[in-house]
Amino acid sequence: MAWIQFIFSSTSDAAESLSDFLSECGAGAVTFQDSADQPIYEPDIGSTPLWRTTNVIALFDAETNVDEVLARLESQLAPNSIPKHRIEAVEDKDWIREWMDNFQPINFGQRLWICPSWLEPPQPDATNIMLDPGLAFGTGTHPTTALCLNWLDQADIKDKYIIDYGCGSGILAIAAALLGAKKVIGVDTDPQALEATKANAERNGVQIETYLPEDCPSQTADILLANILAGPLQSLAPTFARLCKSNAELVLSGILESQSEQVSEHYNSWFHMDPAEQKQEWTRLTGQRHDG
Repeated sequence: MAWIQFIFSSTSDAAESLSDFLSECGAGAVTFQDSADQPIYEPDIGSTPLWRTTNVIALFDAETNVDEVLARLESQLAPNSIPKHRIEAVEDKDWIREWMDNFQPINFGQRLWICPSWLEPPQPDATNIMLDPGLAFGTGTHPTTALCLNWLDQADIKDKYIIDYGCGSGILAIAAALLGAKKVIGVDTDPQALEATKANAERNGVQIETYLPEDCPSQTADILLANILAGPLQSLAPTFARLCKSNAELVLSGILESQSEQVSEHYNSWFHMDPAEQKQEWTRLTGQRHDG
């Protein structure tokens, strides 16, 4: 199969966001590469350090319409401009193997680990999520996912009914189930993500019901998690209010620091919202459903 790759010159602060946008544009794989010969020594557990100047390399099928990708990327990055980049053909190789070699166990809080399904967990007695994201993105490395996992690690999950809205590869849903939730469902617009969630749940020995949004049960939840993006989160506020019982806890992520106040205000009609929790340029919002 023929491939082309987009190589973007990025700062470390922007690399994670750019990677997510490229994935949304249809990239088959996105990797990071040092562009300034800057060494990174042994990092802290749970951290994902990047070089000050980072090449973000996105792999696409050679039949991809380059102009369409750039136009979509320009829209997603606005008002910022597309970073300096080049596009080139690449040799075919075992990209899955290359990706597997770079996915390592990550720790969140006191109890949780995300571990590749092909490696032994570093702490066998911990709560280990054995993950194979497959074709749905989400390995826990992004700050938005880390913020949610850290919240789950500290929360009282036992015997709760939990909805993971925008479940992706199922990380949050599986973490909730492993931490003692009575029932967990995953909701996503992408059938491929639902398949990944079901496969990863089976691998971890837990049961996760999965639904497209139009098929989501009307039963109200004790906790609703949504790691999406600010725009969809605002549109979904009435839906989330309907799906949450009185005093239910709401956890929202995928929100840039500059967007958190607007998103929080959007939910005030239904939830008592807490101050934002920040990691890098991303924030997590939490709240409690009120009766007003």
